[in-house]
Amino acid sequence: MTFSIIGRCERTGAFGAAITTSDLAVGSRCVRLAHGKGAVLSQHRTDSRLGDLGIALLKDGLEANDALARVCASSEHIDWRQVGVLDASGRAAVYHGRRMYSIYSHTARPNCLALGNILDNDGVTAAMADAFGANDASPLADKLMRALEAGRDAGGEVMGQLKSAALRVSGEHGIDTYDLRIDISEGDAVADLRGLYTAYRDREDRLRCVALTPDQVPVSRSLFEASVARISSLGLEARFPVARNADDWTLQ
Repeated sequence: MTFSIIGRCERTGAFGAAITTSDLAVGSRCVRLAHGKGAVLSQHRTDSRLGDLGIALLKDGLEANDALARVCASSEHIDWRQVGVLDASGRAAVYHGRRMYSIYSHTARPNCLALGNILDNDGVTAAMADAFGANDASPLADKLMRALEAGRDAGGEVMGQLKSAALRVSGEHGIDTYDLRIDISEGDAVADLRGLYTAYRDREDRLRCVALTPDQVPVSRSLFEASVARISSLGLEARFPVARNADDWTLQ
């Protein structure tokens, strides 16, 4: 009862994933990424350790088929699992456990792999891969988000209501460009994820700056003055600002 997609950006070396299900908190359990190295999906009666092993093998330089074989050999319960791997060169490998039931499928295209189980129909993953490849010039996150929406619109999974969804894209310096999660939704988790992505993407560069170059992040006058007022009200000593300009302050 999960459908998902992993993809690679040839230009930046980023890997990403978009995923949704009618269960809770799918983003923490099923997706593993390594910038420039690959991506792994582990779903259907999920064992997150399979994703952990798969991404470690990709980091060591294994190709998709070899990494998948090692992952499958590691688990006595592998017949319950669905696993997808995309390696550093964009090659895909897939395992569908023989104990899976209902409709399941996958669709592999250059630099992407769509994967699903307990689906409404066998065209869901093809619709996702088609949407991913529709505009190669788009940022990876846009392509993944469109692919997830296409899977939903093509029928999605058989349970209907999508309760959780996630979008993740790797980035340089070990800092993901996106790691957005809807862990529980009362409506449509994919629609909620779209809203979160739209809001976050306007702040993407600033939040990366916070991590990498915090000295360059300005403090607004209103935030500084509110902080000083609160510190003073508690009888504490405030640090003094150095003004760069009227609305751009830093602290000593």
